[in-house]
Amino acid sequence: MSAKQSQSATSFGMHDLPQKQQDTLRKAKRVERINIVTKVLAVVIVFSVAGNSQAMKAAWIEDALAILPPLAFLVAVRFISLKPTPQHPYGFHRAMGVGHLVAAVALLVFGTFLLVDSAMGLFAGEHPAIGLIEIFGITMWAGWLMIVVSLVVVIPAFIIGRINAKLAPVLHNKVLYADADMNKAEWMTGVATSVGLLGVGAGIWWFDAAAAIIISFDIINDGVKNLRGSLADLIDARATESDSHKPHPLMADVREKLREYDWVDKADVRMRVQGQVFHTEAFVVPPEGRPPSLEELEEARTTCADMDWKLHDLVIIPVEEMPEEFVPQIDEKEQ
Repeated sequence: MSAKQSQSATSFGMHDLPQKQQDTLRKAKRVERINIVTKVLAVVIVFSVAGNSQAMKAAWIEDALAILPPLAFLVAVRFISLKPTPQHPYGFHRAMGVGHLVAAVALLVFGTFLLVDSAMGLFAGEHPAIGLIEIFGITMWAGWLMIVVSLVVVIPAFIIGRINAKLAPVLHNKVLYADADMNKAEWMTGVATSVGLLGVGAGIWWFDAAAAIIISFDIINDGVKNLRGSLADLIDARATESDSHKPHPLMADVREKLREYDWVDKADVRMRVQGQVFHTEAFVVPPEGRPPSLEELEEARTTCADMDWKLHDLVIIPVEEMPEEFVPQIDEKEQ
C-alpha cells in the first residue's frame, strides 16, 4: 500500500471522518481484534472437551465460523481508507459490503449445519456417550466439564456482541451488526449446549440434539436477514438504515433541503449504499425561465453534503423532467 494510495484508517477515501466516528472506528478495530483472539481460544478449548456431544461439536464449529465476521471487518477497513483510482473511481467502499456478505453467509452456513446435523442425529436416535474424566486425581462425569467450558467461553461473545450492537449504528456499519448477531448466536448456542448436556446427564438423551435444533432456527433467521441486506446493497437497492429495515431518512432530508431553493421546482433523490457511506444523485427540475447558475448548484451540493458524514459522494443534476424511475412516493420520514 503506497503513501499516495492510502490515508489514515480514520478516513474513508478522499474524506476524513468526524471525530466521533474516528473514535468509534478505532474502538471497533480494537474490539474485533480481541474478538478474533477469543474465538481462536474458544475453538481450541471447546474442541478439546467436545467428546461425542452433538451440541459441543456444533459449538466449536460455530466458534470457527465466528472468526469470519471480525476478520472481514478488519480487512474491509484497510480497503475503505484507499483513495479512488482511475480503475476504481468510486473508491473501495464496497469492500465493507463484501464483508457484510461474508458475515451473513457465515451465519447462514452455521445455522443450516447445526439444524441438519442435529436433526440427523436426533432422527437416527444417536445417544451421546459422555463418559468419566479424571482431573487432579478426581473422577467426575465429563459433562460437567463440558458445561463449564460452554458457559465460560461464551462470556466474551455476550460482551462483544453488545458492544458491536452499539458501535454499528454510529458507523452505519452492517458488518458490525452481523457480527453482533453472530456473537448472539454463539452465546445462545453455549446456553443451549449446557441445557442439552444437563438433559443427557438426567437420562434424556435427545435433549442434546433438541437444544441445538431449537437454537439453529434463530441463527438461520439472522443469517437470512443479513444475507438479504448485503445482497440488496451490492445490487444498488435503495439505501436503508443500519439494520436494513427502513429507508434511510437522509433521502427525505436531502430532497426537502433542495426544495427550499427558489430555483428548484421539483426535486427527488436516489441513494445507494457503498459500504458505510452513500452515493447520492439528486435530480432537480428548475422553474421555467430560471435555470440555476454553477455557483448556486455548487452551493446547494456543498450544503447537502455537509448535512451528514455519510453523504460521501453527492451530485446534483438539473433536468427538464424527472427520470421515469421516480414514482410518486411517501416521504421516507412518514413510513
